[in-house]
Amino acid sequence: MARIIGQRLTEPRHSIFPFSMNLKTREAIAAYLFLSPFLIFFAIFFVRATISSVGMSFYDWRLLRPTTPYVGLDNYIDLFSDPIWWSSVIHTIYFAVVTVLGTTIVGLLAAVAVTRPIHGQGFFRVLLYIPQLMSVGAMGLVWNWLLSTQFGVINYLLSFIGIRPINWLGDPNLVIPALSLATIWWTFGFPMLIFIAGLQGIPEHLYEAARIDGANGRQIFFRITLPLLRPTILFVTVTGIISHFQVFGQPYIITGGGGPGRSSWTVVIYLYQQAWVAYRMGFGAAVAVAIAAIMAVITAFQFLVISRRVEY
Repeated sequence: MARIIGQRLTEPRHSIFPFSMNLKTREAIAAYLFLSPFLIFFAIFFVRATISSVGMSFYDWRLLRPTTPYVGLDNYIDLFSDPIWWSSVIHTIYFAVVTVLGTTIVGLLAAVAVTRPIHGQGFFRVLLYIPQLMSVGAMGLVWNWLLSTQFGVINYLLSFIGIRPINWLGDPNLVIPALSLATIWWTFGFPMLIFIAGLQGIPEHLYEAARIDGANGRQIFFRITLPLLRPTILFVTVTGIISHFQVFGQPYIITGGGGPGRSSWTVVIYLYQQAWVAYRMGFGAAVAVAIAAIMAVITAFQFLVISRRVEY
């Protein structure tokens, strides 16, 4: 009996599949099975919606019109010949570049500061991250008050050094930098957390070897920390461009609709005006497709430029 049981235990287990699979194939199948709920929702609510938007962009689809005539590429021709669209693209790129640079630099400096062995390290991390938890409505109201020409705290503080009140939200040349300043204060907490994780992943013996060789703090930062943080910087900048290129709430709430005039209109505000104010759903779909194409080109450019200097 013991010999029979031993023989059974040593016999190879037969797979439920009619064909043999190696370990790598089985792991891939298991991974896709775990990912299948997300992939199903992604296919239904993103892929299907994207295909529907592309199809809608070829029709003169108006919300209150019973018919939707086919117009081909007319919506795209009207879009690319509209100077308001191109000014909105310029405003959006300007805002996204300034904001991403600001959040990356501030987030990195904050991460370096709170990773040092200081008393109350956890408190300062929470304190710096708190603005990220605010809603866009609350942040917009706060900064609308801070940037006010007559009653704003920023102008009040500048008056102590002899600077006259600045019309932050009424000057077309200052409104985008002012919105970027507000957004940097609001969103640098997420890059800070990513940079903290990246800094904690750098081996400590590299710093010790540099100190033994006589390197100072500036040399250590620029020769060791920054080069090893390139993958983290790539992630922060790519996700930041994607996020801030879709900006809507800050200019709409802080300036009261994208003012002064249209000097702070972004591509999403332009989309909102065309689709939900003018009820031009087909034209709005063309705008959405154009926005997605621009974001894809910018993201690909970032990967081509930055990833060449990234060492994983």
